[in-house]
Amino acid sequence: MTTIDSVTDASFAAEVLAAPGTTLVEFWAEWCGPCRALTPVLEQVARGREGDLRIVKINADDNPRTAAEYHALALPFMKVFRDGEPVGTIVGAKPKPAMDMALAPYLG
Repeated sequence: MTTIDSVTDASFAAEVLAAPGTTLVEFWAEWCGPCRALTPVLEQVARGREGDLRIVKINADDNPRTAAEYHALALPFMKVFRDGEPVGTIVGAKPKPAMDMALAPYLG
Protein backbone atom coordinates (compact mmCIF):
# COMPACT_ATOMS: atom_id res chain seq x y z
CA MET A 1 0.00 0.00 0.00
CA THR A 2 1.22 3.45 -0.88
CA THR A 3 1.78 5.80 2.03
CA ILE A 4 1.98 9.56 2.11
CA ASP A 5 5.20 10.56 3.84
CA SER A 6 5.68 13.64 5.99
CA VAL A 7 8.48 16.12 5.42
CA THR A 8 9.78 19.02 7.52
CA ASP A 9 11.70 22.25 7.03
CA ALA A 10 14.85 20.22 7.71
CA SER A 11 14.09 17.40 5.27
CA PHE A 12 12.32 19.35 2.49
CA ALA A 13 15.40 19.92 0.32
CA ALA A 14 16.47 16.27 0.41
CA GLU A 15 12.97 14.79 0.15
CA VAL A 16 11.44 17.15 -2.43
CA LEU A 17 13.97 19.43 -4.11
CA ALA A 18 16.45 16.60 -4.73
CA ALA A 19 13.78 14.06 -5.71
CA PRO A 20 13.50 12.89 -9.31
CA GLY A 21 10.11 12.72 -10.98
CA THR A 22 6.89 14.41 -9.91
CA THR A 23 6.12 15.17 -6.27
CA LEU A 24 2.93 16.71 -4.88
CA VAL A 25 3.47 18.54 -1.58
CA GLU A 26 0.39 19.21 0.55
CA PHE A 27 0.73 22.01 3.10
CA TRP A 28 -1.75 21.30 5.91
CA ALA A 29 -2.49 21.97 9.59
CA GLU A 30 -4.15 20.03 12.42
CA TRP A 31 -6.96 22.59 12.75
CA CYS A 32 -7.79 22.57 9.02
CA GLY A 33 -11.02 20.66 8.35
CA PRO A 34 -10.66 20.72 4.55
CA CYS A 35 -7.13 19.31 4.98
CA ARG A 36 -8.57 16.34 6.88
CA ALA A 37 -11.18 15.87 4.15
CA LEU A 38 -8.45 15.89 1.51
CA THR A 39 -6.38 13.12 3.13
CA PRO A 40 -8.42 10.15 1.82
CA VAL A 41 -8.54 11.75 -1.64
CA LEU A 42 -4.75 12.07 -1.70
CA GLU A 43 -4.42 8.47 -0.50
CA GLN A 44 -6.60 7.34 -3.44
CA VAL A 45 -4.57 9.44 -5.87
CA ALA A 46 -1.32 8.02 -4.47
CA ARG A 47 -2.57 4.44 -4.91
CA GLY A 48 -3.65 5.12 -8.47
CA ARG A 49 -0.42 6.88 -9.43
CA GLU A 50 2.15 4.69 -7.69
CA GLY A 51 5.46 5.03 -9.53
CA ASP A 52 4.17 8.08 -11.42
CA LEU A 53 3.58 10.53 -8.55
CA ARG A 54 4.95 10.85 -5.04
CA ILE A 55 2.82 12.66 -2.46
CA VAL A 56 4.20 14.16 0.75
CA LYS A 57 2.66 16.34 3.46
CA ILE A 58 4.17 19.17 5.45
CA ASN A 59 2.52 20.69 8.51
CA ALA A 60 2.50 24.44 7.80
CA ASP A 61 2.26 25.36 11.49
CA ASP A 62 5.23 23.21 12.50
CA ASN A 63 7.30 24.13 9.42
CA PRO A 64 6.74 27.85 8.84
CA ARG A 65 9.92 28.43 6.84
CA THR A 66 8.90 26.15 3.97
CA ALA A 67 5.27 27.29 4.13
CA ALA A 68 6.37 30.93 3.82
CA GLU A 69 8.85 30.18 1.03
CA TYR A 70 6.09 28.67 -1.12
CA HIS A 71 3.41 31.19 -0.04
CA ALA A 72 1.12 28.60 1.55
CA LEU A 73 -1.32 31.18 2.90
CA ALA A 74 -4.59 29.24 2.56
CA LEU A 75 -4.83 25.56 3.48
CA PRO A 76 -4.89 23.01 2.04
CA PHE A 77 -2.31 24.30 -0.40
CA MET A 78 -0.42 22.03 -2.77
CA LYS A 79 2.68 22.55 -4.87
CA VAL A 80 3.66 20.24 -7.70
CA PHE A 81 7.39 19.72 -8.21
CA ARG A 82 9.03 18.05 -11.19
CA ASP A 83 12.65 17.04 -10.67
CA GLY A 84 12.84 19.44 -7.72
CA GLU A 85 11.43 22.47 -9.54
CA PRO A 86 8.01 23.92 -8.68
CA VAL A 87 5.76 23.60 -11.73
CA GLY A 88 2.25 24.08 -10.39
CA THR A 89 -0.06 25.08 -7.55
CA ILE A 90 -3.38 23.59 -6.44
CA VAL A 91 -5.42 25.32 -3.73
CA GLY A 92 -8.27 23.85 -1.72
CA ALA A 93 -9.75 20.44 -1.03
CA LYS A 94 -11.13 18.72 -4.10
CA PRO A 95 -12.90 15.43 -4.77
CA LYS A 96 -10.82 12.79 -6.55
CA PRO A 97 -12.07 13.52 -10.09
CA ALA A 98 -11.21 17.22 -9.69
CA MET A 99 -7.84 16.37 -8.15
CA ASP A 100 -7.07 14.03 -11.07
CA MET A 101 -7.92 16.84 -13.50
CA ALA A 102 -5.78 19.35 -11.58
CA LEU A 103 -2.80 16.96 -11.64
CA ALA A 104 -3.18 15.83 -15.26
CA PRO A 105 -1.04 18.61 -16.81
CA TYR A 106 1.90 17.59 -14.61
CA LEU A 107 1.79 13.84 -15.20
CA GLY A 108 2.88 11.84 -18.22
